[in-house]
Amino acid sequence: MKFSHTLKTSASPEKIWAIWTDVEHWSAWDTELSDARLEGAFVLGSVGKLTPKAGRVSPFIISQLNAGNSYTFTLKLPLCKLNVYRHLYSQSDGTYFTHEVSFQGLLAFLFGLLLGRRFRIVLPSVMENIKRIAQA
Repeated sequence: MKFSHTLKTSASPEKIWAIWTDVEHWSAWDTELSDARLEGAFVLGSVGKLTPKAGRVSPFIISQLNAGNSYTFTLKLPLCKLNVYRHLYSQSDGTYFTHEVSFQGLLAFLFGLLLGRRFRIVLPSVMENIKRIAQA
């Protein structure tokens, strides 16, 4: 299961990137999180912890990084991985930024049903929060 949402903003790519990589402030715009922490710098292989408002603390790893353009963080679930891929690009009419969620593994379908439905519902408003902060 995979889904995504893309928005356009007048903010610079650097502004979006700064918001996305400021892990300690993810809960300021991600309404599903109560806390997020990263151990050390935002680099490939860095690990951290997410505390959702509903659920248990989950460790994650920065599993893909193209500095200034895209990254993926991955959470391990039982027999499944949850990947959050964020990427952006600039065009003459603005900056486009995308948040993509995918589930992979034997229980991907189950976790897609259990978690994916809620993620899909809140993703547009979460993206709007990023846009609002970036354009302030």
